[in-house]
Formats: sequence, structure tokens, C-alpha cells
Amino acid sequence: MELEQIQATWAKLTLELEQQKKLTNEIILQMTQERYSNKFKTITFYESIGAVICFATGIYILANFTKLNTWYLMACGVFTLAFLFLMPILVLRALKRIKNMNVIAKNYQETIVAYGRAKNNLLLLQQFGIYASFLLMFSTAAIFSKIWSNKDFFLIERDGWIYGAILVAVIFMVFFTRWGYNCYKNITASAEDILKEVEQ
Repeated sequence: MELEQIQATWAKLTLELEQQKKLTNEIILQMTQERYSNKFKTITFYESIGAVICFATGIYILANFTKLNTWYLMACGVFTLAFLFLMPILVLRALKRIKNMNVIAKNYQETIVAYGRAKNNLLLLQQFGIYASFLLMFSTAAIFSKIWSNKDFFLIERDGWIYGAILVAVIFMVFFTRWGYNCYKNITASAEDILKEVEQ
């Protein structure tokens, strides 16, 4: 009788231990999901503010689009509007996709593959944004020169200090875009490290 009781108690303890282990694994996965998603919170916030600024600027340019009276100023306007309206939407969608990726629902291998795709898409968008932002700098200068002072940016005579200002702006853009891209790389690498902890 004692042997049967010991076996029954042992079986009960084994079952409780397995349930406890399963519950612990679920808690660890939920904490991993939360830590992972939190990695993208700050950058999503700043990108959202940037999107509002882009949309407001785009609406202002649209309201004054008739002042762009040459084909090349209109081309600058179309490029700038496309960038200001499309780029924030694409980046926020890519951020939402990577941030809301469910690390609990998939196995480790599927999660890493899905994350790799989402990360590459996000970083590719950032690279495109970096190169396009240099064109954007000149197109917006041309647009606002025409809207605010009715002067054609491409035809006005420039003093030496204007070329110096343009050079300073380009150097600033180089450092700023590199800093921003490195932030994205660091955040995505940190998020990937969190996912790799699940395997261990």
C-alpha cells in the first residue's frame, strides 16, 4: 500500500512539475515578447512625430503647389510630396510589422526567419531614405524659395556664403543620417539578441 501511495504521490509531483515548467516557459516567452516589443517603442514614437511633420509640410506644399510655375519646380514638388507622404507610411508600417511580430506563436527558427525579413525590409527603407533625403534637401529648398520669396532657386545668383551653407547642410545630413541609421542597426541587433535568448 505504501509503495502505491509513493508512486501516486510521485506521479502527482511529476505532473505538477511539468505544469510548473510549462507555466514558467510561457511566462518567459511573454516577458521576451514584451521586452522585444519595447525595443521599438521609442523609435516608433519619434517616427510618428516625424510623420506628422511630414504630412503637415506636404499639406502646406499642396496648398501652394500652383506657385511652382516651371516644369522642374513641379517635378521637385511631386518628388517632395511623394517622399513626405509615402516614406513615413512605409517606415511606420515596417516598424509596426517588426514590433508586433508574435514571438510566442512560432517556433524559434520561424521567428528568426520572419524577423530577418522584417529587419532587412526596415533597414532597406532607411537606406533608401538616406539617399533620397539628399535630393529632398535640394527639392525642398527650391520649393520653399519659390513659395516664400517667389525666387527660382535654380536661377538666382549665389554668393560664396550660400555655397558654404549648402556644404554645411550636406555635412550635417551625412552625420545625421549615419547616426539615425546606426540607431536603427543597434535597435534591430538588440531585438535580435532578445530573440536569440529564447533558444538558450
